[in-house]
Amino acid sequence: MNDIVTVINLAYVMAAALFILGLKLLSHPDTAKKGNFISAIGMLVAVVVTLLHQQIISYHFILLGFVIGGAFGAWKAKTVEMTAMPEMVSLFNGFGGAASLLLGWATLAGMSLITLKTESAFTFITLFFTILVGGVTFSGSVVAWGKLSGKMSSKAVIFTGLRELSILHLIGMVVIGYFFTTDPSNPVWIYCAIALSLSFGLWATISIGGADMPVVIALLNSYSGVAACAAGLATGNTILIVTGLLVGASGLILTNIMCKAMNRSLMNVLLSGFAKPVEAGEKIEGEIKVLAAQDAFYVLEAAQAVLVVPGYGMAVAQAQHAVRELQSLLEENGCTVDYAIHAVAGRMPGHMNVLLAEADVPYDQLYEMDDVNPRMENYDVVIVIGANDVVNPAAKEMKGSPIYGMPVIEAYRAKTVFVLKRSANAGFAGVDNPLFFKDNTRMVLGDAKDTINSIIREFGDD
Repeated sequence: MNDIVTVINLAYVMAAALFILGLKLLSHPDTAKKGNFISAIGMLVAVVVTLLHQQIISYHFILLGFVIGGAFGAWKAKTVEMTAMPEMVSLFNGFGGAASLLLGWATLAGMSLITLKTESAFTFITLFFTILVGGVTFSGSVVAWGKLSGKMSSKAVIFTGLRELSILHLIGMVVIGYFFTTDPSNPVWIYCAIALSLSFGLWATISIGGADMPVVIALLNSYSGVAACAAGLATGNTILIVTGLLVGASGLILTNIMCKAMNRSLMNVLLSGFAKPVEAGEKIEGEIKVLAAQDAFYVLEAAQAVLVVPGYGMAVAQAQHAVRELQSLLEENGCTVDYAIHAVAGRMPGHMNVLLAEADVPYDQLYEMDDVNPRMENYDVVIVIGANDVVNPAAKEMKGSPIYGMPVIEAYRAKTVFVLKRSANAGFAGVDNPLFFKDNTRMVLGDAKDTINSIIREFGDD
């Protein structure tokens, strides 16, 4: 028996080491794929050892689960579009929360009456916390998925009584938590806990606007880790505790980075739906100057330094490979090409980094906002590809703007700015952009991929 326990513990230590190594490798695009694979091996070891040791299910069901789950995961990974990656990540977070909720529920349901009366209060507190956080993560992630996929409005849904409803939810959680831990044999309390958690996750996320979804995804990712950690404490599973702590801590770090990039506190984001609406600022007036792709070529041909600012529009147009080809042509022409990546560009953390890595853009040519802003005047041309909100000068110039105070890439300070968009409409945050009316800005309207390919053809004909 002691030998079996030793083997199990060694397997858990190995799985934890693989998780940590995988997380480390994920920090750089060149090793991210290997890190993901190593982490998956660690999870495989942890799951197999746990199921076999606890004799939860038979070998047949374990193999069946691997075949079905592996086949579905492989199919989804091959077919998902890069534009749909944020909502898929959101669903992953939700599934993690749902798994923790079901684990907490199953653990309680599997206790005998004697165990329910003799088990420590700590176990029931952690079980309640597991169910609570797991439910909030699941329903909140489903709402985030709906907003990101366009299946529901990306705007914050506010109605009279929402604040009071949320407060009642919080009070209800405290009350139900007390009865749950003092009378765990009564099934009413666990049903109430599940209903409250799912409902609170729904209202808490639906009141947050689409522009804040990258922060919400990072936070929900952290929630899924916290729920898993609590489940590990309740069930006495060491590897679940370690995994949950890793996911929870990394998610919180990422959430903090995203909030700093928006110059907002986490509470400001979470309570944005309850905040007093910001009054409209001064009206933007001016004339948009439209430029044809062929004319943009002549400016780029003479440029010595170009900065590319990618955004969600690049993902929609699948223009990353065309951008990479244009970069090669510019460099052959004696031009230096850099990329400016804003922390909240796209619909999820690291969205632009993934797209550019897919197109084999060298990682050392990707710069953060703080690196490029001090030398913005040195760039002959800044090419903005659908990155509307993260280059919006209203964040610095218009006190009435909802994004006022948010750090942005100061593209308007460059010698020339090309904005590649389908139209001059506002971005995902719904905020008009004064950049479009600047004297040094030219709008190159149309599909970004088609526009860049037109410029590439001009280089070929030159």
